[in-house]
Amino acid sequence: MPETETSASKRPSTDLARATSHRLGTTTVTVRGADGAPLADAAVTVEQISHQFGFGNIGFDFVALANGETGDPEHVFGGASVESARRLADLWFGLFNHATLPFYWRGFEPEQGRPDTARLLTAARWFVERGTTVKGHPLLWHTLAPTWLLGLSDAEVEQTIRARITRDVTDFAGVIDLWDAINEAVILPVFTAEENAVTYLAQTKGRVGMVKLAFETARAANPNARLVLNDFDLSTNYENLIEECLGAGIQIDAIGVQTHMHQGFRGEDAIWDILERFGRFGLPVQMTETTLLSGDIMPLEIVDLNDYQVESWPTTPEGEARQADEMLRHYRTVVSHPAVESLTYWGFADEGSWLGAPSGFVRLDGSPKPSYDALMGLVKGEWWLAPTEMVTDADGRVAVEGFGGEYRVSAPGDAGAPVNVRAGHTGVADVTVG
Repeated sequence: MPETETSASKRPSTDLARATSHRLGTTTVTVRGADGAPLADAAVTVEQISHQFGFGNIGFDFVALANGETGDPEHVFGGASVESARRLADLWFGLFNHATLPFYWRGFEPEQGRPDTARLLTAARWFVERGTTVKGHPLLWHTLAPTWLLGLSDAEVEQTIRARITRDVTDFAGVIDLWDAINEAVILPVFTAEENAVTYLAQTKGRVGMVKLAFETARAANPNARLVLNDFDLSTNYENLIEECLGAGIQIDAIGVQTHMHQGFRGEDAIWDILERFGRFGLPVQMTETTLLSGDIMPLEIVDLNDYQVESWPTTPEGEARQADEMLRHYRTVVSHPAVESLTYWGFADEGSWLGAPSGFVRLDGSPKPSYDALMGLVKGEWWLAPTEMVTDADGRVAVEGFGGEYRVSAPGDAGAPVNVRAGHTGVADVTVG
């Protein structure tokens, strides 16, 4: 298609400084000694210790490791040894700061009244203790709904859904305060792949009614929770649903956008257009489920990705080089859009990946692919402030500038103190060293 002025203006800048300037912030720090007086002309070290932007991945494969289930290697990261699982965890935490944990109802509560709360709570705390924000996925979804719901009346199903949401949001409050409240509501009333009671209820209540059910129940259980509307359908149907929900007074905290790219990278322009369309609501956008392949691409004629079944789907050297390049292009595009607050990649390793695709950052043998190093070069390289020596001015001040996140200011022989830098803001802070 010929380039137009409009399409060109939408495209993110190729200049990194301009493309990500909205991610930057400055905090002017007054460094004080133990006596409270500003330290003029003092040598200090400034270093970044976390990102404000959410660089996420699923944490499904580490639930067993977090629970110390080491007696049976089959339960630890798809059969990996405990030592290998720990090495994979080190790789995971080296790159990501947001984790999504599985609350698929059928697996979480296979028998009514016996939810897997203890294991998931232990896993969530394990991530939080390591500086990670945790999201629960999802509170309500027609797929993987428990079969024991079938046979109940609509009123009983609704009551049971409300009880489930209230219980889980309450039990995890303070550990998980971020939830995909409802997943894939656009297709919900017309879903036919499997019989489920949630779809039957949606045919009575409608899409907006189901979204309202999920959001209002979760909000009542934890007023501090942030609730996300998440979908793979990126057509105008999803945009219309968002408009209808907002018009009905439903408080949506963020819009979730899935981009599983098993059929090839959509390209910068297509991704930017998606972000423009869903960013127009003035709500934060979360790229909730992203995948890029390092092997053969799924044929374009496949409509439902779940229909593609192959005996073996290996990663290849050529595919790995392509994946690394596309990873950089995708993350640069997404991070350059001001509406986006997080990007969650859907799968860390090829072992146990969705559909068995070579979509992970780690091969089946546990070794990192080029895509891991490529993304690391952005997250902990170009977009990261390594330890930097600075000198305070005559008033004991030093400017901490960089990507939004938490920084540390320290003096020689001192552990230092944290300083927050907010993207798009200028601020002031005091720290005491020595």
